[in-house]
Amino acid sequence: MNRRQILGSAAALLAAPSLAQAQASRTLRFVPQADLSGMDPIITTRQVVRNGAFLVWDTLYGVGADFEPRPQMCEGHLVEDDGKSWTFTLRQGLKFHDNEPVRAIDCVASINRWMGADVMGRRLAAVLAAIEVLDDRRFRLRLNRPFPKLLLAFGKVTTNTLFIMPERIARTDRSRNITEYVGSGPMVFRRDEWVPGASAAFERFQGYVPRDEPADWMAGGKRMLLDRVEWVTMPDASTAAAALRRGEIDWWEQPIPDLAASLRAARDVLIDIADPLGNVAVLRFNQTFAPFTDVRLRRAFQAAVKQEDYMGAVVGGDPALWKPMPSFFTPGAPLYTEAGSEPLLRPRDMNLAKRLIAESGYNGEALVLPSANDMPVVKAQAEITADLMQQMGLKVDLLAMDWGAHSTRTASKQPAHSGGWHVSHTWVAGAECASPAGHKSLDGSGETLTNGWARSAAVQTQIDAWFDATTAPAERVAVDAANRAAMESVMFIPAGFFLNYTAWRRNVTGIAKSPFPCFWGVGKAR
Repeated sequence: MNRRQILGSAAALLAAPSLAQAQASRTLRFVPQADLSGMDPIITTRQVVRNGAFLVWDTLYGVGADFEPRPQMCEGHLVEDDGKSWTFTLRQGLKFHDNEPVRAIDCVASINRWMGADVMGRRLAAVLAAIEVLDDRRFRLRLNRPFPKLLLAFGKVTTNTLFIMPERIARTDRSRNITEYVGSGPMVFRRDEWVPGASAAFERFQGYVPRDEPADWMAGGKRMLLDRVEWVTMPDASTAAAALRRGEIDWWEQPIPDLAASLRAARDVLIDIADPLGNVAVLRFNQTFAPFTDVRLRRAFQAAVKQEDYMGAVVGGDPALWKPMPSFFTPGAPLYTEAGSEPLLRPRDMNLAKRLIAESGYNGEALVLPSANDMPVVKAQAEITADLMQQMGLKVDLLAMDWGAHSTRTASKQPAHSGGWHVSHTWVAGAECASPAGHKSLDGSGETLTNGWARSAAVQTQIDAWFDATTAPAERVAVDAANRAAMESVMFIPAGFFLNYTAWRRNVTGIAKSPFPCFWGVGKAR
């Protein structure tokens, strides 16, 4: 070997670690709140699916921290005919991940699929006269009457979010999962590396054109500083905490409160509140079948529930992480109200609960309560409710399963003992309950899983009034009336408001407070 070869080999050896370090610094390993078992954000309301979808698909409009929708894929819009005609123009240079241009026909197909699945989408469909493709960059919605919240519908952060997909994919019947994941957003979903139950991977799409404005939640320029994001499923909290301390993962979406102190003590780990709007714990009833078709049985739970019990189980002994929520709207949000909330403001009354149970005609059958052992928020709530039901004199069949099976079972409209359920728990982002806009749990149409297909004409009337309102005072009147009506019919029971931590390695920068993990703007030092 001559001198030049020796020097070349030495240089290569010295460069190899540097190259490996550079590649590692552009890859972020992330532990999501739950396993990514699906990737169709229209067929499900699971937040983990929506969070993954935010990487893969973009939206026409996007809300920021001020909840105001701003153009995202759209260049802008024109409103005519007293609010009954909306013409939208796409930005130039938009591409799907197969390098095909994003066209107006793709947007129309995506809107049509989304409208049938989403609460706001169905409201839009009810006033839609026609949706027309004008050319490759423009489409128009003609309405039978004004729909003042249209831009919010197109840009809301809550599930089901309107993501723009290629026409051929968006034409998939909304009752079936899509089988292609060709996106319009900043990262490509690596389907070939997806192992449900274990891991998923996303890689930066070189053809994505971010907006010029600073990023703000869904709005602004989604600039990816990372080349690759790997999602690693770790249902065991202790395993995830150890991996974060050792640097085997970079960001843990939702560490449990019990481990917060030990994570704070770790030199290379940072921990903070993920989202000031927090989360709402939900106790819901299947209102499709008896016995919960009888409002008196639902009111019995209203009389018996003590939110302190649920919050203690969910977040532990730290009172800074939760607060009572005698309302259907997020504490601290501009539309928060306690109008008509007396049933949740009164102390627990077990005698009243038992009297209401007797009046309801409950026949002593075992009530099916699914629990998700790998989802601490759901498991903790279910165990409190199982104990409460026994105190109330109700028979309970507490079924342990994983989160995927829980999601499947609670989506079933079969009778409880044939694969369905009677009582179940979930949680929703506080951003969802901040207003009626994306508040699926307050939908009284009888078509929404989140509240057990609750049906209430009184609630729907007030939500209609909010959607039609064009002033803040009119919105306030409608929200107060909706809260009263929802308490009366017991759409669901809020089991409390709580905050989540998020934790990351000190060499990771750009973690933003948001209702979902924002990966744009996140970087990683060597």
